Formats: sequence, C-alpha cells, structure tokens
Amino acid sequence: MPLEFVLPLASETVSPLEIQLAKSYHVRLIRLPFFVPHFQQTLCLRTEPIMARRGSDFAGLSVAIVTPFVDGKVDVETLRKQIEFQIEAGTDCLVPVGTTGESPTLSHPEHERVISETIQIVAGRAKVMAGTGSNSTNEAISLTEWAAKEGADASLQVAPYYNKPTQEGFYQHYKAVAEAVNIPICLYNIPGRTGKNIEPETIARIAEFKNVTMVKEATGSLDQASQVLSLTDLTVLSGDDSLTLPLMSIGGEGVVSVVGNIVPRDMIALVNAFRSGDVKEAERWHHKLFPLCRDMLGLATNPTPLKAAMAELGRDTGEMRLPMTPITADQLNALRKTLATYGLIEAVAV
Repeated sequence: MPLEFVLPLASETVSPLEIQLAKSYHVRLIRLPFFVPHFQQTLCLRTEPIMARRGSDFAGLSVAIVTPFVDGKVDVETLRKQIEFQIEAGTDCLVPVGTTGESPTLSHPEHERVISETIQIVAGRAKVMAGTGSNSTNEAISLTEWAAKEGADASLQVAPYYNKPTQEGFYQHYKAVAEAVNIPICLYNIPGRTGKNIEPETIARIAEFKNVTMVKEATGSLDQASQVLSLTDLTVLSGDDSLTLPLMSIGGEGVVSVVGNIVPRDMIALVNAFRSGDVKEAERWHHKLFPLCRDMLGLATNPTPLKAAMAELGRDTGEMRLPMTPITADQLNALRKTLATYGLIEAVAV
C-alpha cells in the first residue's frame, strides 16, 4: 500500500535514510505547514493510501496556448516560437484551440490546422491536449476524431455552451464523444462561460467511460472540486491560475494555465514544490503569482489582456479577431505596471 511520510516544517533537511525509505517503498515526503511539538524529533507515518487517479499522467503544468494572428491569418511561425518557449521551460502539456486559443473565431479548417501544427511542432517532446469541444455533439466528435487521427494525446471537451443542456443532456453528449474516440478526454467545466454547471453527480456518471480521465475545474468552487474528487478517480486540474495551490491542497494534480503563457517556469515551480511536499515554497510561489493572475487577467476577458502582455514581451502580435477587441490605453498602462511589479519588464513612467 502506498504511504506518505509526514515531516514537520521545523525539519530543515531530509536525511539520507528517509530518502532511501521513500525510494524503496514508493512513498512521498510531505512537510507539515505547521509545527507539531511531539513530531519534532520523529517521523510520522501516514497510513492512508495515495490513490492513483485515472489521468495522473497529465499531472503538472498544461498551458492553454494562444493562437497568434498576423494580418487576420493564423501566424504559424509565431506559434512555433511560442511552443518552443514552452518546451524549453519544461511545460508538461500544450493545450491549443481552447478559449485562450480563440477557438470560437477560428474556422473549422483553421481549428484543425492549429491542432495539426501544434502536434507536429511539439513532436513528442510534451503532451498535446487539443481543444475539440463544441455545443454541437456531432461537431465535437468530428473535431476530436481529427485530433486523434493527428496524434493528440488527449482532448479538452468544454461543456456545451449557450444551448444549456440538462444534466442528462451533458451525460449523453459526453457519452457520444467518449464512445466515438479512444484518446483520453478532459471534461472542461466552466459555467461562467457556458451558462450551466456540470453537477458532480453527472461527472460521476460520465466517469463510467474509461477514456474520460480528467476534469478541468473552473467553477471556482472547492466544494464542487471536493465532491468530484470524492465521487470519482478522475484527475482534477485547476482551470483558474490563482486557485492552483488551493485545488492541489485538496487533491488536484496541476493546472491548465493561462498565465503560464508568460511565466511557465514559475507555475512549474509552484506545482513541483507542492508535489514534492514543500508546502512553504509552494505558498511562496502562490503569493508571488497571485497579483499577476489577478491584476493581469482581471483587466478584461481572456485572452485580451494575455495577448497584450505577450505583445509587450515580444512574444505575440497581440492581434485578435472580433468580437474580441484590444485593451484600452488606461488598461495598457495598468498592465505595464503589473508586468513591471512582477519583474517581467522595466518600470515605465505613466
């Protein structure tokens, strides 16, 4: 049975014996985020099993990448540079043509092309989870079949939006997609955009299909995430950058990140610190990243402020398609201040 060793935060080092025990018995070393006096000189053995979840091979940092445009067309060369930036940083998984990738304004041929180009550029150096969801079940199946044919490692399936299906409608939609393809599927639950929540009990029903392995949790509710984790063996990934650490603290295994487009190494540092048991270091990264996530992503609807930030950093043209419009001059000044405070650009007098 897998076990956890729990170390008090007062322990400054991990002994060679403890490291060897961890390796020999496949356990994790966890630092307690508080001081417990009677643990000061001892090692506490936690006897609960560490449950292996269905999509744990997608644990870590996934980045929902933007779709770059130039003169109204998909800019494949910039896409290549952005992907290489992520690969160099050590990002575990690339997620093209999600909301951040402006999938609603891509034509079907463009959508398929971005998926194919991403898979070809990545060339096995990271995983690719293609955004292939739709509020039309037939369209979702068609896009997912394309992604599977091209070699995608998984599919990100947003809940059907606008038409607001019943819970039975959600179940039947995902059943049809899961039965049509063999690649892993990540449910994407974001009621703030879709207009309706996939309830935990419905997610548990959908989890009956073995290639449904993950949930991108973007309800903002730790209660909902806790229910999903309790009811299923699905891997839960945060869909909100600022909730990555809170979600991991209850059993989440990573994040599908937006801010990772500009600071992937920092997001990796947060995730890896928690996964290695260094809660204090994970908290430090959380509090460093939080103002960036709040102040940048709170300026306007994603990906508007993200693309503006990437343009400031020389990583994107900043071009979008209607109905998305650029941020205002005042918002740009606020964005520059946020980037400067984080240390990404030099402070500019406004």
